[in-house]
Amino acid sequence: MRILLVLALTAAAWAAPWDNCRQLKQHGKLPEAKACFSKLTTQSDALTVAEGFWGLGQYQEANTGFRAAEKSPANPALVKTEWGNLYLEHYQPGDAAKLFEEALEADPQYARAYLGLARVAAVGFDKRALELAHKALEHDPKLYEAHELLAYLALEDNEPRVAAEEAHKALDISENALKGTAVLASIDWLNGKTDTQWKVYAEGYATGAHFFEINRRYEEAIEYYRKALALDEDLWSARSQLGINLMRLGRPEEAKQQLERCFNANFRDAETVNALRLLDTLGNFETVKTPAAEIVLNKKEAALLRPYVETELQRAMATYERKYQMKLPGTMRLEVYPNHEDFAVRTIGLPGIGGLLGVTFGTVVAMDSPSARAPGEFNWASTLWHEMSHVYVLTATHHLVPRWFTEGLAVHEEGAAQPDWGDRMTPEIIAALQKKQLLPVLQLDRGFVRPQYPTQVLVSYYQAGQICDFIAQKWGDAALLGMIHSYAARKATADAIQDNLHESAEAFDKEFNTWLEAKTGNTVQHFDEWKRGLRGAYQSFEKGKKDEAGKQALAVHNFYPDYVGKNSVYELSADLYVSRGDKAAAVRELEAYRDRGGKDPDALKKLAHLEQETGNPKQAQSTLSKLNDVYPMDADLHKQWGSLLLAAGDANGAVREGKAALALDGDAVEAHYELAKALHAAHRVKEAKDEVVLALEAAPDYKPAQQLLLQLSQ
Repeated sequence: MRILLVLALTAAAWAAPWDNCRQLKQHGKLPEAKACFSKLTTQSDALTVAEGFWGLGQYQEANTGFRAAEKSPANPALVKTEWGNLYLEHYQPGDAAKLFEEALEADPQYARAYLGLARVAAVGFDKRALELAHKALEHDPKLYEAHELLAYLALEDNEPRVAAEEAHKALDISENALKGTAVLASIDWLNGKTDTQWKVYAEGYATGAHFFEINRRYEEAIEYYRKALALDEDLWSARSQLGINLMRLGRPEEAKQQLERCFNANFRDAETVNALRLLDTLGNFETVKTPAAEIVLNKKEAALLRPYVETELQRAMATYERKYQMKLPGTMRLEVYPNHEDFAVRTIGLPGIGGLLGVTFGTVVAMDSPSARAPGEFNWASTLWHEMSHVYVLTATHHLVPRWFTEGLAVHEEGAAQPDWGDRMTPEIIAALQKKQLLPVLQLDRGFVRPQYPTQVLVSYYQAGQICDFIAQKWGDAALLGMIHSYAARKATADAIQDNLHESAEAFDKEFNTWLEAKTGNTVQHFDEWKRGLRGAYQSFEKGKKDEAGKQALAVHNFYPDYVGKNSVYELSADLYVSRGDKAAAVRELEAYRDRGGKDPDALKKLAHLEQETGNPKQAQSTLSKLNDVYPMDADLHKQWGSLLLAAGDANGAVREGKAALALDGDAVEAHYELAKALHAAHRVKEAKDEVVLALEAAPDYKPAQQLLLQLSQ
């Protein structure tokens, strides 16, 4: 959809035979446009023939025509650019970019080739789209299509004033700037003004749907895609996006119908094909229904994950109902995907998806399963809380909340739920702080949609989360709730800040930056020293110079306490203490690592064992609980946790862990036996007998099971 919507900004080209045909199509005169394009295919000029077939949607024939036109006397820059636009429409942006570049080799001043490259960049929300569109205008100030693209990009960046200015510039140049009117109409629609003065046609409604979509207003996106299709049922890009958005909102049957229509009509872009593949796998999932939610889990891991996911979901919903003073209007849906590529299909077409772990579509949440990522790569429970915050905030604001606030509030809520959750200050964030690359709050959305440097999305999540932390600390949770209500009333961020924090956005930026600098200044100032010192400490440790390694680690220990990534100072210090026989000190280091959000499963398992060895089984339980939030796909984790719970008298908890261990190691004699012990302690004798029998069926001579069966029988 992104590719075709961007290309839809192509206006009537210039005084060429196909110009009138395109205008007829843009104005919704589809039969007349079809006849016009058909007539072009009977001409002798190869370029004209190619344009005719393209207009009819016959891409292979059009491609052959452009290949012939390449060898004709026609302007090579014109041929290459038009050919590139064909590829861009046919969801091949890489091939399109190559042709645009070849056009510029033929004519370095050719404005439309720069515009083509701008559209390719816009497909991926690349900042170069703006630069290239302005470059096109430098070479042709009357190229109104460039103004249309700039209007489109500005509205994606949540800058409606700039978008309107660019759209009007396009209309001042040509009354045929219908993509400009589509942007102006979209501004009205986004602001709740359905009776816009701007006349739009099928592609205009699809443009409006796109803007609803990137603003997370999926129901309205569906409505406007339907409006587009009512005017042009063959607008396959809109039909594909209709299907994908239906899928996002948990309506798989109609989604599949719409997507199959696209596929059967040979509209087979990556989104359509991948979405159909995902829909074909739904038989591999089962749905658990609770009074307030549906939880969709893969059948292979449902027995393991259900108790933890269901409990965490209920806890999050109870917390948010209290904090946000609201109940959801209906049942919410949580989908957990063990295949990250399947999860990625649910997010295609949205900005800033790199490294995404979960995504919220109204009251539907899709997220990675712990098994979808490498062990310790993410905290599934923290991710669930993050996404559930979105569910409540999007619902409370009728999806009118800006991206920065809902993301920042979700990060804040993670940390409020568990201090070791939420975003940590990574080296990439420190680099941005050193370069003073944080954005003013009124421009923070841009950091999510069109990043200016590779790590800006990550930095923007951190900044937004810290802003919400700062608001909660200084003004309290009531101020955050007040901002939610302001956004629900369609107020802009500047007004939301003024109404609830009682100061201007500019004054807020100054206060926030001062607060953040005081909080992070020590780490930012000593970051380079920390890197050198920690690297040296590890090198000394590897060479066996443990005393020197200890001194080097101690020297930098407090420079960057938030760092719990690979080769942290906590892990090194713990290893040094263990080598000296000081297990208590090693425990202190690894507990600090755990409480700062450390997620390495090996480090957490080591900590749990050390805590048991040093006589603190309660802390070992806490550590194993943290490990379960990170990577519950470890049978040994559940066996160890179950034993601790059983020893502590928590029989029901031990049963839960016994079942988890069995789900991961279904044929293990010991797993059946340990579960039987837990069931016996929980006074569930019949179930305990069943498990003992299963253990003995697998290993008839297993004496512990024989003894337990005798005990149960008595």
